[in-house]
Amino acid sequence: MTDEEIIGELRGCDALLEGHFLLSSGRHSAHYLQCARVLMDPERASRLAFALCQKIPRDIRSQIDVVVSPAMGGLIIGHEMGRALGKNAMFLERPEGTFELRRGFALEKGARVLMVEDVVTTGKSSVEAIEAVKREGGEVIAEAALVDRSSGEADMGVPFFPLIQLSFPTYPEGEVPESLKAVPVTKPGSRKA
Repeated sequence: MTDEEIIGELRGCDALLEGHFLLSSGRHSAHYLQCARVLMDPERASRLAFALCQKIPRDIRSQIDVVVSPAMGGLIIGHEMGRALGKNAMFLERPEGTFELRRGFALEKGARVLMVEDVVTTGKSSVEAIEAVKREGGEVIAEAALVDRSSGEADMGVPFFPLIQLSFPTYPEGEVPESLKAVPVTKPGSRKA
């Protein structure tokens, strides 16, 4: 799948939005990515997971015992990656602020894990999820994500394989360009974004 085809998938289901967005970080952007929209179609989610699988080198794919993803954003793509790889998929939750396996999920000691996320921006939550897998007895051997928004800067301490890298400028409150100020501000999540 080419970058143009992936962007077409994102735009085709209104997952890649354009406008003026106030991000949760407090910064402003002319773009917002809502990966849940691209994953709501099971056939599309399956296609994207298969394409993402192909980004992972065969020698790493052959070592994977199980797929783990952090809830909420990683649930669907993690499940689809499990299907594409023919491996079980489970997820981590943060019931009290720290990632942990629940719902009867457990890792065998030394299990080799592929961590899967929808979007990586800073890599901070990925690092927290990788630490949780260690506490649970597993070893994350690689991470995969639909989108890398870190401009290649995220370092999770394991090989990282994104389907696509997207980088959009963001601006602090006092540095928003006039052209962006002219567009009404939307806070993602406040109006079905």
